[in-house]
Amino acid sequence: MRSAVFVTRRIPEPGLDLLRTECEVEVNQEDRVLTREEIIEGVKGKDALLCLLTDTIDAAVLDANPSLKVVANYAVGYNNIDVEAATKRKILVTNTPGVLTETTADFTWALLMSTARRVVESDRFTRAGLFRGWAPMLFLGCDVYGKTLGIVGFGRIGEAVARRASGFSMEVLYYDEYRRDPDEEKRLGVRYAPFDELLRRSDFISVHVPLMESTRHLFGEAEFRAMKDTAILINTSRGPVVDERALVAALRAREIAGAGLDVYEAEPELEPGLVELDNVVLAPHIASATVETRTRMAIMAATNVLAAVRGEVPPNIVNREVFP
Repeated sequence: MRSAVFVTRRIPEPGLDLLRTECEVEVNQEDRVLTREEIIEGVKGKDALLCLLTDTIDAAVLDANPSLKVVANYAVGYNNIDVEAATKRKILVTNTPGVLTETTADFTWALLMSTARRVVESDRFTRAGLFRGWAPMLFLGCDVYGKTLGIVGFGRIGEAVARRASGFSMEVLYYDEYRRDPDEEKRLGVRYAPFDELLRRSDFISVHVPLMESTRHLFGEAEFRAMKDTAILINTSRGPVVDERALVAALRAREIAGAGLDVYEAEPELEPGLVELDNVVLAPHIASATVETRTRMAIMAATNVLAAVRGEVPPNIVNREVFP
């Protein structure tokens, strides 16, 4: 018999086509996040669950189907999945690492440039018919060239962001739990800095850490006070890394100059007051949203599923200990 897969939301067709070569595939056709009850109902009788970062896969979902073999996350992060509970039940968990590195780095720079040069404000102004011609003081932003960029979290995406900074002749500081080898730092043109120094010295701070207890609210009141009042914060990692209430207060008080956000603490809900601020650019979690990258993610997630239902080790397994 062919294996059965439940997909919690439509993904690019090449991934679904790949699944259909070996499996019966049921896909949520509604363009919305399913409720827990709907996921529980959908996973019953299935061998595999292909889910999104917006789906909470906890013990209750896993217990709905004792024969479930794999939970394949269509994302790099997997904090939406109770990996410990899955491991106890001998259920594989997979993700899609590496595939969105360059795309996310590109979008980080899109947010940085848009915020620094007030592109979104200017666009709204022009569309409203308010543009009356060039003026010396119209929408003054800040330079990017020659400034200091602080990168918090220096994994694959952080490194890709740093590479792009060389074109702007920026000094690049980075903070990470693990310091790179000095020769590698030299090759990449970066310098390690303790977190407090990075906060004080950076003109732009870009966040690229995973969401863990140690990184939750990594940026809060104290961190915003420590930053330059001309500094701009960019977050394309996970929303809860930033205390959104403290960020709104800091932006209102001009403790920092601006922010560019692609992720939110209670996504898709926004902290009250955030949308009224002109000194923040708000994107709807689209850092990996290119046709090429989202298609590669779909194929990778499907490949993980097919390996698991065949009894093989998936190429992107998170809990390798499930296999003897």
